[in-house]
Amino acid sequence: MELLVLNGSPKGKASATMQYIHFIQKHFPDHKLNIVNISQPIKKIENNPEAFKNIIHAVRSCDAVVWAFPVYYMLVPGNYKRFIELVWERKAEDAFRDKPAAIVATSIKYMDHAAYYYMQGICEDLGMKYLGQFTPSMYELEKENGRKQTLIFAQNLFQEIQQAAFMPRHYPPVVARDFTYSPGPAQSKANPKGKRILLITDQEKGQINLKGMIERFIASFSEEIEVINLHDIETKGSCLGCIKCWYDHSCVYQDEYIDFMREKVLKADIMIWAGAIKDRFLSSKWKVFLDRSFCNGHVPWLVGKQIGFIISGPLSQIPNIREVFEVFLEITHANLCGFVTDEYGDSANIDVLLDGLAARTLRYAGQDYFRPITFLGYGSNLVLREVFWGRFRFPFIADWQQNYGKLDEFQFPHSDYKARIANTIMMQLARFPKFRKHVNNNLKDELIKPLVKVVQD
Repeated sequence: MELLVLNGSPKGKASATMQYIHFIQKHFPDHKLNIVNISQPIKKIENNPEAFKNIIHAVRSCDAVVWAFPVYYMLVPGNYKRFIELVWERKAEDAFRDKPAAIVATSIKYMDHAAYYYMQGICEDLGMKYLGQFTPSMYELEKENGRKQTLIFAQNLFQEIQQAAFMPRHYPPVVARDFTYSPGPAQSKANPKGKRILLITDQEKGQINLKGMIERFIASFSEEIEVINLHDIETKGSCLGCIKCWYDHSCVYQDEYIDFMREKVLKADIMIWAGAIKDRFLSSKWKVFLDRSFCNGHVPWLVGKQIGFIISGPLSQIPNIREVFEVFLEITHANLCGFVTDEYGDSANIDVLLDGLAARTLRYAGQDYFRPITFLGYGSNLVLREVFWGRFRFPFIADWQQNYGKLDEFQFPHSDYKARIANTIMMQLARFPKFRKHVNNNLKDELIKPLVKVVQD
């Protein structure tokens, strides 16, 4: 049989993901895996109708589709997402309908679940017969068990294609609300008090609700705030995965995006990110914005910023979007001020929510308030610390020197020598029944003793 591999790596053939595809091809020579690069030549695919048409023809002709990509910023790469948008924009969904589909996604095992949740939802929205995902770590192929599992996955995939098997739908269709937002006059005007407020959007013509919410939010302030549309920023391309930012976080691109990042994003006190849902995320413009920010490294580069979201579309039906942004803000040390959408409520209710978001961002900024991080941020720091302590300390020198080499509470082995000595002694004492009985009788109170002391003092 013939499988079409849609390669989402911006590196094209020089991709870790493609090595898994090549490995499968080598061990299953009776089946043909045709690789078509998507991310690398996306501008040609977008601007040349014939190039897009050829890919769609290949989809129609194959026995199954493998969506293969590296995880970029907790999702598929921005250019890959642009191709997915084109499928709907050019009404080519029928080419994918009833076609068997699987996912192969490589990563450093960080937030890869969000990427394949998104991609599985896309497969189901296209009416494909979803057969599952294979999401190994980048270098899993080096291990004997990694090679074994890769071949088992491929063997099962070929078998299930032949048997016309598929999995039940996991994600219900996303249903957009038929509602037109009509903003009312602002009831009060929040005073920025010198705080630099930046609203970033990807608003396009015809997005009436998004346009209205942005205008109504702007009207909530007593002074004019800066608004920048991502479509107006010269961006020569999405992240190439070249990692030439490894040493000092300098991006290989020299375009307006770099100045926009340095002079606008990094200097803002408050930001509002406003966009409309396209398929199961914000638009590829937003994804490229996130991907290009990789030049800042895996360090907290939004430290101290208050960030809120204005989203047009059924956000609550796609919790994956919210999780991605919650993780993103927690690991970059920004504070999430909330989401406002047009998915429920009437216009007056949305006005109140927008006023509340404006007031909240200013209040938090004035108080220097930041919510404690959740497991999403804490766990992320632990995972990334292990990555950059280990195999990737080189080449990601800048990340290690600027952040992970200085994380007090995340250091391993940790530097709390008092605790280390106490733990060693207590673990030895735990061998004695009398000591264990004493612990059982007093542990509850002992655990909170340091906190009680703070309260009493």
